[in-house]
This record gives sequence, structure tokens and C-alpha cells, in this order.
Amino acid sequence: MTVWIAIIGASLIAFALKFAGYTVPPSFLERPRVSRATDLLPAALLAALVVMQTFTTGDALVLDARAAGLIAAIIALLLRAPFIVVVIAAAATAAALRALLGWP
Repeated sequence: MTVWIAIIGASLIAFALKFAGYTVPPSFLERPRVSRATDLLPAALLAALVVMQTFTTGDALVLDARAAGLIAAIIALLLRAPFIVVVIAAAATAAALRALLGWP
């Protein structure tokens, strides 16, 4: 039953935060500092997600084929490759290292 309490509690918190967003006055959101923070927030959250998914497994920090795939993706981005090429390069690099070297 504690899982359902946590789910309901998290749902209520999410709803309250979303409702609070609608009650913020527009004059507050138009401030330069707030505007800049809201512009940068999605990129920061995406970067955090990429780092967490690349360098962690459970509770531990790991350095495996996913990190090499990320490096391959960064190189492809620096070469201005199309997005699908970036994804394929990252996946192929990670898959090749796992298959050839037995990396986890």
C-alpha cells in the first residue's frame, strides 16, 4: 500500500506545481533573469539526463561502451552530421565495443 501512497503523493505534488505555474503573474516571468533561467533550464535538464544515463548503473558510476558512444556522438555533432547519423554513430560505436571487446 505504501507504493500507492507514494504515487498519489507524487501526483498531487506534480499537480500543485503545474497549478502554481499558472498562478505566477506575467510580470514576474518577463523579468530578464527569470526569462534567461527558463530558457536555459531544458538544456540543463537534458544534459543531466544524458550524464545520468551514460555514467551510472544502479547506484554505481561506470565507464563502459555508453561513454564511448557518447564521445562518438559528440564528434559527429562537431562535424555537423544530421541527427540520425549522430544516433547511428553512437549506437554503432557502443555495439561494436560490446561485441568486439566484450565491454558491458
